[in-house]
Amino acid sequence: MNTVTPRIFIAATQQDDGKTTTSIGLFAALKRRLGRIGYIKPVGQRFTEVEGKMIDEDSILIGNTYEVHTPLEAMSPIAVQPDFTRQYIEHGNIKTLTDRIQNSFDRAAWEKDFAIIEGTGHAGVGSVFDLSNARVAQLLASKVLIVTKGGIGRPIDEIALNKALFDQQGVEVVGVILNKVLPEKFDYIENFARRGLGRLGIDLLGVLPVEPILAKPTLQQVCERVQGRFVSGTRNCGRRHVNRVIVGAMTPANLLPQFKAGTLVITPGDREDIILAAIASHHPETGSPLPLAGFILSADHLPHQRIMEKLEESGLPAIASPLDSYSVASGIHSMTVKTMPGDEQKIATIQQLVEKHVEIDRLLQKIAEKGAPSVAGRS
Repeated sequence: MNTVTPRIFIAATQQDDGKTTTSIGLFAALKRRLGRIGYIKPVGQRFTEVEGKMIDEDSILIGNTYEVHTPLEAMSPIAVQPDFTRQYIEHGNIKTLTDRIQNSFDRAAWEKDFAIIEGTGHAGVGSVFDLSNARVAQLLASKVLIVTKGGIGRPIDEIALNKALFDQQGVEVVGVILNKVLPEKFDYIENFARRGLGRLGIDLLGVLPVEPILAKPTLQQVCERVQGRFVSGTRNCGRRHVNRVIVGAMTPANLLPQFKAGTLVITPGDREDIILAAIASHHPETGSPLPLAGFILSADHLPHQRIMEKLEESGLPAIASPLDSYSVASGIHSMTVKTMPGDEQKIATIQQLVEKHVEIDRLLQKIAEKGAPSVAGRS
């Protein structure tokens, strides 16, 4: 296996702490400093079928965002499908899996100046099939950067637990990034987290503030969440961001003040009075600066055909969902918002956050310490 290319394993204390966000930002920052960057997510749990192969969604995101020049199947060697664990417990061969991961890493790191390895979940995830994050990091001879949600007590406690698993595998944790820190608590948390982590012998290498746009879903994501389908709107309306959600459960006169830019309105399609009021409020003559995000027509109730025609003319997207209004609102509220391929605004925001708030050069220095593969910028 390749032991020459410098690398870092991006781990986390929990699912959805910000591993992919960190990977996106680090990729851009390292590319500027070093040149050719490789990427691999050895074990993936969220996947999409691409040309007959199950590919992790994060690998697709990185592959579409950057010129990685690596086949997708090499960036995503193992997809944990629903029956994967059962089959492994019954008939699994760990050598087959470890060979696949190491061979895929060799392809992902081929002719690269640095490689990013993204984990999945906390350090112990994958233990049931003998491929915990700690074991994969050891298998790929990588040091580890842990990402966790902002705070002091709980994040540090969780980091200590995760570090114990990496220590058990002989894997060095080079530092921590705190993610989603409230701006008003930024300096306070950075100060005390740095001191608290220092007591564990761990460096704080970055603190990323909360950035509201990263928590905003697109209409396409909402549509998938509510099992819906678009019944009006333009071809690219699925990329429109949702700033807020309201339920149309009052008269149009009382709803009008709520029709603000980026608002998604949940209402049954037979509430034609609400739909017409929204269309009228966003007529160009009103001077409204930005349109509503759109509608979700709950319980699969569609308005009369003439109302549908007015919707199309207005350009307002509408999604029909079989769920009732309460289930639609609950589903959206509990969504985990992921950055998607082509979401240029979010990707640019992530790149700026990581460049500004993560000590990239210090990270590279720690990766290069103690005889690890050297890291040198390209001329």
